Amino acid sequence: MGMAIAMARPGIADKRRAFHQLHRSGCFVIPNPWDIGSARFLQSLGFKALASTSAGFAWSRAYADDCVPRDQVLAHLSELVTATDVPLNADFQGGFAHEPDALAKNVRLAVETGVAGISIEDSTADPARPLYDMDAAVARMRAARRAIDDSGGDTLLVGRAECFLVGRPDLEETIARLKAYADAGADCLYAPGIKSRAQIDAVVRAVAPRPVNLLLGAASGLSVDDVAALGVRRISVGGALARAAWGGFMHAARLLAEQGSVAGFDGAAAGSELDAFFQEDLQRRGTD
Repeated sequence: MGMAIAMARPGIADKRRAFHQLHRSGCFVIPNPWDIGSARFLQSLGFKALASTSAGFAWSRAYADDCVPRDQVLAHLSELVTATDVPLNADFQGGFAHEPDALAKNVRLAVETGVAGISIEDSTADPARPLYDMDAAVARMRAARRAIDDSGGDTLLVGRAECFLVGRPDLEETIARLKAYADAGADCLYAPGIKSRAQIDAVVRAVAPRPVNLLLGAASGLSVDDVAALGVRRISVGGALARAAWGGFMHAARLLAEQGSVAGFDGAAAGSELDAFFQEDLQRRGTD
């Protein structure tokens, strides 16, 4: 009887090279898993890269978004990297530090997990001052760039301008920040919250030839093809897949608690389907 031999899995350097290549032309969707199971399923659908979601992971650990301790996030990233064969972009929020030197240290720790990309935000989590001023934000991006370069330089850096998410939907300021982050060393630019064709087109044109990531939600009314036609290089969905899973769970649980009804189980995945997928998936990985 012959034994199944697992194919060699790509290494960290392979994943990082592939990730950079994805950003050079075309448009790809980079969905956001929140645990190993969701990551393995998304990979099986043929997505060429994945991105962590700070919100989705936080909810799975009974935290609100932005409240998970750094070391738990690092362990989560390491777990996702080890479990998957495609590049992983880390939602590393604000880098878990205010000052550039401390941020650089944390970025180095994230790079050590094997992620292929890392996103750094310019939001402060302080409602009175929701964004770092431009000089501080640029200094933080330069620190992240330096940390990556000191670690080998092959992890892709994403600069995020959070204006639209913190109540400052100023397109001019957003573009100014993104251009400054590109000059500070960001490889890819991201302004979550922009939705209209005009906003997307303006951002893509302003930072060209740097690639742009778009957070795509149902409210935009745009499809993946629509966004690709606007010149966006990559598309993520943030915590939307996690919210979809939670939505189904919460609906079913409330019906059970409040009405004694199991009607919320309609449409649930079959246990046999899930078992079959994960059994086959384990075989593909060559795991006993």
